[in-house]
Amino acid sequence: MVLSETKIITQSYTEKTQITTEEKYTNFKKMNRITKLFEEKKSGILSVYFTAGYPALNDTRRVLAALQEKGIDLVEIGIPFSDPMADGPVIQQANTQALRNGMSLRLLFEQLKDLRPKIHIPVILMGYLNPVMHYGFENFCRSCVDAGVDGVIIPDLPFANYLAEYKDVAERYDLKLIMLISPETSNERIRQIDESTSGFIYMVSSAATTGAQSSFSDTVQDYFRRVRTMNLKNPQLIGFGISNRETLQRAMENASGVIVGSKFVQLLGENNNPEDAVTELLNTLEK
Repeated sequence: MVLSETKIITQSYTEKTQITTEEKYTNFKKMNRITKLFEEKKSGILSVYFTAGYPALNDTRRVLAALQEKGIDLVEIGIPFSDPMADGPVIQQANTQALRNGMSLRLLFEQLKDLRPKIHIPVILMGYLNPVMHYGFENFCRSCVDAGVDGVIIPDLPFANYLAEYKDVAERYDLKLIMLISPETSNERIRQIDESTSGFIYMVSSAATTGAQSSFSDTVQDYFRRVRTMNLKNPQLIGFGISNRETLQRAMENASGVIVGSKFVQLLGENNNPEDAVTELLNTLEK
């Protein structure tokens, strides 16, 4: 009788746990924070990138809190990798230091545990395909949902591979898998990306690596206008080179917002705490 009752209790607990997990994914699908952000704010969006584990291993939550407190709309957390091919020297150095500090993808998910509801702004993980593949993509998506992550950017994921192997899995977990375009991307490919993705499109300002710029050339601004006049269904954010008021304004005129990466990572390395780095970033963008 005791064994029978124990079995019933155990079975009941297991079923309850399974339901709770299913409900978590169902609730997540109803409230993706990226979708909500762009529905509520059509322009002037400021997204900021930083590398997990930099400058110090356990800074991730503190940096997130500082960004949210100062009114940043969206945050991208970089997954450190030994060969960040799309990144310039500032972010490369941050990746190297973060790896030396002991940062890994598993540790990052551990740091993001219980992220919600203290952090209520959308959070995106940005990282290269190699560590994600080693982790296992579906397992990665599951860990993202468990941590409260809303989207993913994988710069070296080919669009054809995304369609064939990753799109269905990401959509199952309602993770926005954000694709990048550049001035060299054809209108045909841009429309294919627009039709096959959701969330937003990451407009890279140049085909070069990341890094701060003082201004955008006429050619780059022509590219901004070309994409704007395509009237895509997805909003666009412009990244790579946003570092001052000039570049911020030129980008804001042609997209829903901007992504700042290298400048903020530089300031994190120069300041004693994340709060000061965020304040200095906002001051720099206003000059």
